[in-house]
Amino acid sequence: MKRAGGNVIGVDWRIDIRKAWERLGYDVAIQGNLDPVVLFGSVGLIEREVKRILDRVEGRPGHIFNLGHGILPHTPVDHVAALVDMVHEYSSRSPS
Repeated sequence: MKRAGGNVIGVDWRIDIRKAWERLGYDVAIQGNLDPVVLFGSVGLIEREVKRILDRVEGRPGHIFNLGHGILPHTPVDHVAALVDMVHEYSSRSPS
């Protein structure tokens, strides 16, 4: 995919984001990679998954947090709002 010329590579939830970056190189941005089905779970589950992904990213610039394949029909809107808030909160923290 990188050789095709993209500056941003999208990865879905089935690919470990840290391994994807190691394989692609750190000169490209990565977009992804929350499983959209997670948004049907509890707010606690959403928070754990957001933290897991952002911990794997390690504060590296060039990460665009996104769902693997967009929002599914009937996704609870309040869970989407909670996701956005969580990503903003965790992303604003300085890496340890």
